[in-house]
Amino acid sequence: MYNNKAYLNMKTLLFKANYRQNPRIGFKVRRKGKYKRAEKFMTKMKEIQEKVKAVLEKTQEEMKRYTNRKKQRLMSIE
Repeated sequence: MYNNKAYLNMKTLLFKANYRQNPRIGFKVRRKGKYKRAEKFMTKMKEIQEKVKAVLEKTQEEMKRYTNRKKQRLMSIE
């Protein structure tokens, strides 16, 4: 933790006198524009994930049908 007390005789913070900058206390609030871009990115990623999930489910069903047909042919031969 830094000394952030302002001294009357110097009229400045001791930290600022030593390091030539104010101490970083807490955090700065970011601009809202950055959050909008992040939300837009998240929405786009969710849409892509939903499309991929649908394609994978369709492919899985097709593979399942193909495998079942092969099994039925083998069972009918025996």
